[in-house]
Amino acid sequence: MSARITLTTGTPAGPRPLALTYERRGAGEPLLLLHGIGHHWQAWEPVLDVLAAERDVIAVDLPGFGASDALPEGCAYDLGTVGRVLDAFAGALGVERPHVAGNSLGGLLALHLGREGRARSVTALSPAGFWSEGERHYAFAALRAMRGAARSLPVPLIDRLSRTPAGRTVLTSSVYARPGRRSAGAVRAETLALRGAPGFARTLAAGRDVVFGDDMPGVPVTVAWGTRDRLLPPRQGVRAKRTLPRARLVRLPGCGHVPMNDDPALVARVLLDGSR
Repeated sequence: MSARITLTTGTPAGPRPLALTYERRGAGEPLLLLHGIGHHWQAWEPVLDVLAAERDVIAVDLPGFGASDALPEGCAYDLGTVGRVLDAFAGALGVERPHVAGNSLGGLLALHLGREGRARSVTALSPAGFWSEGERHYAFAALRAMRGAARSLPVPLIDRLSRTPAGRTVLTSSVYARPGRRSAGAVRAETLALRGAPGFARTLAAGRDVVFGDDMPGVPVTVAWGTRDRLLPPRQGVRAKRTLPRARLVRLPGCGHVPMNDDPALVARVLLDGSR
């Protein structure tokens, strides 16, 4: 069962409480998992138990997503602000410099934490920030369309669609290569998470000018990309390798933008190898 912890975060109006929801399993070296925009910690559910056999795994709902609080008014959803929140979150759990893995937005945040010296290693699955301007416009338009659809569909219709493979394809094919494999309950929950995420619009706004352009010679980095990623095409992985020449670049055959459900065994192996 997920837990909740309250931090104190600084704002222009002074300190404010911020509650984050997370799931923690297993034992070993700490591994912090960061989901993508509009998602929640349950995106990692297909790989959690495998990872927990070797790691102290902490999957967190980012601020403004899932069951975590939105950032207080006056706080930007930029890398610096969210990175400081995640650093404080790890500290509150008694974790110092965890291994960090993330998907999409979470991959970009993982790379930021590595660049700031706050991660022992970084594994980034289809991370944001290696796009051309045209690719960024396309991705943002697709994300807005997904959010608009989630908000416009009546909840009873979301329930019905999530019960069939064809309906799950309608709801999630933009991010999964094999949407029929996702359970009805998971698809319903993540569609509602996207629908209700208060941090969605401000996170997109903060990402308009983000391009990750720094090497990290002191941190082991793995970048992995699904060959069937429709949101951030795999050619962006080549750009990531040019930016991070010491990084290990891994192909995820047959996987989409959120690969944990498309091939849990492969993704778990990549995450474990990346955090060794």
